Amino acid sequence: MMRTLFLQAPSFEGFDGGAGARYQNRREIRSFWYPTWLAQPAALVEGSKLIDAPPHNLKFADIASEARNRDLIVLHTSTPSFSSDVRTVRALKELNPNLMIGLIGAKVAVDPTGSLQACEDIDFVARNEFDFAIKEVAEGRELGRVAGLSYRAPDGRIAHNDDREILHNMDELPFVSPVYKRDLVIENYFSGYLRHPYLSFYTGRGCKSHCTFCLWPQTVGGHQYRTRSVGHVIEELGWAKKAFPQVREFFFDDDTLTDDLPRVEQLARAIGKLGVMWSCNAKGNVPLSTLKVMRDNGLRLFVVGYESGNQQILHNIKKGMRVEVAKRFTKDCHELGITIHGTFILGLPGETTETIEETIRFATEINPHTIQISLAAPYPGTHLHRQALENGWLDLSNAELVNADGSQIAPISYPHLSHTEIFQSVEQFYRRFYFRAPKIAAFVSEMARSPEMMKRRLREGLEFFQFLRERRETAL
Repeated sequence: MMRTLFLQAPSFEGFDGGAGARYQNRREIRSFWYPTWLAQPAALVEGSKLIDAPPHNLKFADIASEARNRDLIVLHTSTPSFSSDVRTVRALKELNPNLMIGLIGAKVAVDPTGSLQACEDIDFVARNEFDFAIKEVAEGRELGRVAGLSYRAPDGRIAHNDDREILHNMDELPFVSPVYKRDLVIENYFSGYLRHPYLSFYTGRGCKSHCTFCLWPQTVGGHQYRTRSVGHVIEELGWAKKAFPQVREFFFDDDTLTDDLPRVEQLARAIGKLGVMWSCNAKGNVPLSTLKVMRDNGLRLFVVGYESGNQQILHNIKKGMRVEVAKRFTKDCHELGITIHGTFILGLPGETTETIEETIRFATEINPHTIQISLAAPYPGTHLHRQALENGWLDLSNAELVNADGSQIAPISYPHLSHTEIFQSVEQFYRRFYFRAPKIAAFVSEMARSPEMMKRRLREGLEFFQFLRERRETAL
């Protein structure tokens, strides 16, 4: 077995580029997602190590010693971090010319040739679902015999092996929690809406929905929701509960855990017997009966991608959701005491100043506890990216989707709606949602009940206002 290092390299300060983050960028509040897509192959490779540099505030000098003592380094990369990751690859090869270096992630899955051409020090990239492909490389199999790999042949040409079949028996994958325990400091992982410290992992891969902007299903995970057995999930959850007694909340990071309602009810009842608090991603159409089962068995919070309050935009992005259904779902959650973190996207196809206003009014009406507002990000490999190129909406000078410090920009514009108008609408949205008397009162009440929450909200408030100030300076 090759001595293998799995690496999320240093990039922008505070950059959430982890192999699990759906929108890689610096956040309005300092947040980091677990590098689950790196931890999974790390769990398959005996003697490996995982370094997630950004949350642990590590610089290149901090990981240099590992490069000297490894045979294989596997980096996760993304469109925003690719240029920085290439610099890391070159520096690693300078330290240890004998290293084999491979890249994984959506960026290289959709453009293996371009990724390899960008840097002669990249030996291979693994396309699509790469867990067992990386295991075979680490075992010393010839690159030409590893399905799902694109690689640099000895004569310098770029070769592409046959595609690898996706995994259907998800129970074949080992737990990622022991890798977290071995290699990560979990207190370094924050989320503005999850209790701290939290722990996250997947109970399945893929998503049945066909949202045109969504990264993972269109590049790595696929549109078939493949799930671990409930027993397998509960076994890992039980292990993690004992291994991490400090964890206050478990988050299931499946694209849409509620895609399979009978399974999620079965899973919820099994979790209830463990007595842990948990949260998950959900679509805004879960029926009341299922909500009650989930709530009664420890569910605290949903992350819900509302995206827009305009029905035509939801049709344009193939969301498969009706505004009225989302309103009813949200009302049900409020009445049951289920907290919602709502996510919205500005600048999607069909956006106008009027639809932005409609979405802001929609968000304040349904009133999730917290919100996240993103700018439409046309990641390569998505339908939105192809649309943006075909229609001339994408500013190719901003194709990396972030600015020089890793913050998200507005790369899409329309003849009737400029980059600047879309960019500035984010601050307007945040201010109108949060600077309302009822919302302020709710947060003050929350802080009054808990000194810990008061300390946390004050820190997040300072970060949020700093975020707004930096955005204003960027716009100027």
